[in-house]
Amino acid sequence: MTSQQALDDQPIGRSLALRGAANARDLGGYRTSDGRTVRSGLVLRSEALGRLDEGDRAAVAALGLRRVIDLRGLDEVALHGADLLPDGVELRRLPVYAADRDIYVALREALAGRDAAAQAALLGNGGATRLMTGMYAWFVTDEAIRGHFAEVLRSLAEPDGVPLLIHCTAGKDRTGWAAALLLSALGVPRDVVYRDYLLTNERSAATTAAIMQAFAAGGAVADPALMLPLLRAEAGYLDAAFTAVESGWPDLETFLEDGLGLDGDTRGRLRDNLLTAA
Repeated sequence: MTSQQALDDQPIGRSLALRGAANARDLGGYRTSDGRTVRSGLVLRSEALGRLDEGDRAAVAALGLRRVIDLRGLDEVALHGADLLPDGVELRRLPVYAADRDIYVALREALAGRDAAAQAALLGNGGATRLMTGMYAWFVTDEAIRGHFAEVLRSLAEPDGVPLLIHCTAGKDRTGWAAALLLSALGVPRDVVYRDYLLTNERSAATTAAIMQAFAAGGAVADPALMLPLLRAEAGYLDAAFTAVESGWPDLETFLEDGLGLDGDTRGRLRDNLLTAA
């Protein structure tokens, strides 16, 4: 079997089929380099869960979640709404947020003024892409923010901590890096990690199209195409995070131990908790 055939045989993240969270999916089923498989139904990723309808809420209740980790800042929660969770599910907030890294504040200011020149200066000529790659590198280089991602993995290493769902607002960037980091720590091949990350573009296509239409109709954005890099998952964004890891640490295991503070016992429990036997 060729390496490409092996890659093509990898399962794609099972959708949770939630109408109010189209990007919600299972991280189970992916195979690791040592022949094990990520257990299904234990680690789920999604966008925010504040728009679930009655059927969605029943489907989420059936997942048997023990914990939800919300990576949004409190302002985002206030703007988009709190999660609609079944009784008994623990909600843990680990806000991946800093005022000087809030690209959406700068964006809101540019949009509020309806200033085409200001929008072009912020987002044009690769500006939007630079904002995104800078944010992904920051996920790794900022010690406090790194600590929040470490707490996600620690939670998943707890035997009674799963099933667990991770989300931010769109389930794209912060959730995307959390999922990529987890799958990498479990030994899932890098190209498969990227496939899961980029699956967001397929699952969120209708939402992205609706947002772009709203920008075009509303007139606040002189050139709606400037916004598209902020709405998509791009391989170059994930490259920026992994490049930051490789620039600061000799390998992923060292990053997990020294960068995230996860000792060997914790990393072993994470793998034992989430992987099938070899």
